[in-house]
Amino acid sequence: MNAVAKGTNPWDAMASQNPAIHFIDVCLRGAGQVMFQNNPLTGLFFLIGIFWGAYSAHMLSVGFGAVVGLIIGTVTAYALKAPRENINMGLHGYNGILVGCALPTFFAPTPLLWAYIVAGSIFSTVLMMAVSSMLRTWKVSAMTGPFVITTWFLMLAAYNFGNIQIASLPHPAIAVQPPLSDLFGLSMEQFWKAAFAGVSQVFLINNVITGVLFLIGLAVSSIWAAVFAFVGSIIAIATALLLGGGSTAIIEGLFQFSAVLTAIGLGTTFYKPNWRVVCYAFLGTVFTVVAQGALNVLLNVYGIPTLTFPFVIAAWIFLLPNLDLLPESHQD
Repeated sequence: MNAVAKGTNPWDAMASQNPAIHFIDVCLRGAGQVMFQNNPLTGLFFLIGIFWGAYSAHMLSVGFGAVVGLIIGTVTAYALKAPRENINMGLHGYNGILVGCALPTFFAPTPLLWAYIVAGSIFSTVLMMAVSSMLRTWKVSAMTGPFVITTWFLMLAAYNFGNIQIASLPHPAIAVQPPLSDLFGLSMEQFWKAAFAGVSQVFLINNVITGVLFLIGLAVSSIWAAVFAFVGSIIAIATALLLGGGSTAIIEGLFQFSAVLTAIGLGTTFYKPNWRVVCYAFLGTVFTVVAQGALNVLLNVYGIPTLTFPFVIAAWIFLLPNLDLLPESHQD
């Protein structure tokens, strides 16, 4: 993740002196780290965007779930004595906030759901520490893998537990090609809606204003991150349209959100932007859309969504070669 050094602004000064403000700072950074930004203001914009989208969809449980997951995931890291530097960067909060967004999206907001969110957030932090330790040898990050694995386990378990009320998990079935009636082109209004929805769906929210808020949050931390996020969404739209991914799913942002993360990660976080990195990020973004389609087919059989696993797979594949993508004039 992006390890931007803390500055000497008033917020950082207060956070360094007041334990309560420091904890809030860590949690906000954890929200920002979902899109690789170690910036509390970015995290604040993300939380505002989540609550706006949740309110608009009449699903405020998603917003509150995000806060619960973020706090529990972070507290668990303190309890397990994770490296303090990683905690301070928010690296043990971002999987928890995603768990907190995902579970209320797919399950009814019963009292047992909140216990599910707490348990999932704790496990995502434990898994984050385990996966990070394992992958350190290959110099790659756990990404959102702990969130994905944790949420998949909880979703699959729900099919066997009658007291967990499933609200909107996909019906287990063999996937079929989208009908010809769903392969229509997009109007300009639909195109821009799809572009912003692709960004907002990173947190499982389909809302244009939320997508705008997320892009603003990215921009206050890194203009390049905001650019790569939005362009990544557009590239994913074009790729999905070309392959016939189904216009309804594209408009809802379902082919774009993992591609957005890939574009930010490859384009700005793990490499510094230059023309070679742009080309590499483009390839990774296109591959992510293909991976999305493949995993949609595979996981639909089990009645669970892909979540951000296409991004995780693409990021690992494109980072494992450990390529030197600096311009030739900058190489030794």
